Amino acid sequence: MGKIKWGVLGTADIAKGCTIPGMQQAENCELYAIAGRSLEKAEAFKNQFGFEKAYGSYDELLSDENVQAVYIPLPNQLHLEWTKKALMAKKHVLCEKPLAVNAEEAEEMFRCAHENGVILMEAFAYLHSPIVQAVKEDVEKLGQLRYMESAFITSDYPLENIRMRRETFGGGTYDLGCYAISQILWMFGEEPEEVKAVATFSPQGIDTCSTGILTFKNGAKATFSSGMALPTGQFRRLDRFQIHGTNGFITSETEFNQQGTLSYQLTLMGHTEEKTVFAPQNYRLEVEQMGRCILCGEQPHVSEQFSLMLSRTMDRILASMGY
Repeated sequence: MGKIKWGVLGTADIAKGCTIPGMQQAENCELYAIAGRSLEKAEAFKNQFGFEKAYGSYDELLSDENVQAVYIPLPNQLHLEWTKKALMAKKHVLCEKPLAVNAEEAEEMFRCAHENGVILMEAFAYLHSPIVQAVKEDVEKLGQLRYMESAFITSDYPLENIRMRRETFGGGTYDLGCYAISQILWMFGEEPEEVKAVATFSPQGIDTCSTGILTFKNGAKATFSSGMALPTGQFRRLDRFQIHGTNGFITSETEFNQQGTLSYQLTLMGHTEEKTVFAPQNYRLEVEQMGRCILCGEQPHVSEQFSLMLSRTMDRILASMGY
């Protein structure tokens, strides 16, 4: 199998701590180019991670004909602009979640991808994990789904952090709730018929804690909770989910995007089984899958249809809570 020459558009923490280390592990990835808002920062990333090229602007990277695919870890409000620029430069794009700040923007991005004959995939690394696949398979054993809950809560951040500012589309739902909501949609495999949500807001206008109820076609309910509500500066987090059906239930407190030997509990007819799954680094898995889409014609694991369903659902949730 060949290797894709990747460019990274930005030096965000998610790129530094998660995605670029995953790219280093990916068998079909070549770390070709890194771009920052300053050449100095890009050079530092080049030296740290072993990129071949460093650029002091995003446009310079997109002008490099050798770049085949681009990873975009920029703040939410910049996703549309730079995803479209990359697509129009005929680069395949892996864009950080949430792909867009609303469904209209997401539709525009995918339309641009089709017009330019390149692939666009939303970067939900955890959806590539073997534990998600295992849970999805066990969900089929639960009978008719009746209820699911998913939660992702973290410590809060200083006000200068992009997660805490309205102009960068920060807030618990955009940053964290998208995980919990995507997990619910992935397990149910359909769009909810009804959505209700409430939230508390900071003086800056972002939701610091939110919860919602999704109702599906057969009457099943799902709830999500998200927010930055744990002690400041302690980098604590709460991850959990439960899925209940007519035949039993699944429970887990496995962190989103965790790697290593992970576990969840499957209870059927009163008998509980501890299930364990080994999960490699999820960011490596998503980069390798994107590479296979480009090289071998695979379909994106996080599909256009799923991303559009999620963005529409997020729109309804944000509107319901008054964001």
